[in-house]
Amino acid sequence: MDIDRRLGENRALRERLESLLADGRRNEQIFSRHRRIELGLMEGSTFQELFDMLFNELKRINDYDAVTLALCDPDHELRRLFAAVEIDVDDYPDLILLGGFSELFRVLEGGGRTALGAFVKPLHGALFPLETSPPESVAILPLNRRRRLIGSLNIGSRDFARFSSGMATDFVERLAGIIAICFENVANHERLKHVSLSDPLTGVHNRRYFDQRLHEEADRARRSRRPLSCLFVDVDRFKSINDRFGHPAGDEVLREIAGRIKAELRLSDALGRYGGEEFAAVLSDGDAAMAMAVGERVRAAIAAAPFPDGAGGTIPVTVSLGISTALPGRFDSGAALAAHLVAAADRGVYQAKADGRNCVRAVE
Repeated sequence: MDIDRRLGENRALRERLESLLADGRRNEQIFSRHRRIELGLMEGSTFQELFDMLFNELKRINDYDAVTLALCDPDHELRRLFAAVEIDVDDYPDLILLGGFSELFRVLEGGGRTALGAFVKPLHGALFPLETSPPESVAILPLNRRRRLIGSLNIGSRDFARFSSGMATDFVERLAGIIAICFENVANHERLKHVSLSDPLTGVHNRRYFDQRLHEEADRARRSRRPLSCLFVDVDRFKSINDRFGHPAGDEVLREIAGRIKAELRLSDALGRYGGEEFAAVLSDGDAAMAMAVGERVRAAIAAAPFPDGAGGTIPVTVSLGISTALPGRFDSGAALAAHLVAAADRGVYQAKADGRNCVRAVE
């Protein structure tokens, strides 16, 4: 009898030990997965890298069915930052910019507590807007920085039991804290980078950025064997504008010209203030016909409407444009291709000036 009882106790102990070992292995696997994600997040320095970790790697590594990031942006500060660093929010359907905090406070019970449980569309629908097949269970994790709610990480699963109230949340809450820190660091890094690569007067990129981007595009063009074009824009008789209307009016002309040029370019193109009254743009994957069409649109957009002089009058403004296009196979390096494009576009500007201004000239 004692032997049977002891055998039963031993079996129970073995089963308990096996259960503990299995729990340990599961926790070790969870820790390992989260460690990989945390390292990836901390290594990222751009929004693209951060979003790739969240929307692709986090989802893949943990086998989640949905991952979205909701950020509170009542003053549109984030929208302006994303636009400034050329992030098109439409490219990230899992990124949600909220106009206020009410949606999150309602879900997170005042904004500070993780919410786990069944998906309820009236409550969670705004945080999973594109899910054609809504998740069965969700984890809504608050992102807080300096005691302030900045958003939430939202995870969904088609397994009803994956997230339930009462389950341990240590790992995911730690992850949410790291995401909040990483997002703040990336945002600050992107702001500083934008300032260092932007022209303070016009708000477009500066020459340093243009040169850097031109070389990157030249290297990419050589790899893909696609044409690359360069556009130079020079304001006609700009000195006379400053002399007649004053430098503040001249500054406004430059700002307006930058805006009109940018409106005619694609998001993939790069515009910079090259110096003084001259702007330059890199047209990626742009052949000669496309580059000429862009140049004509820019010329027409600037000549079509006069510019305000700040005193109730207007200033007629025109520009001369130089276009250059090259097939990368002719050049031994990206640097040689970039140098050729700049020199040819610059010659195009001089040709346009010689031909009477307010025109576009292409130079091979």
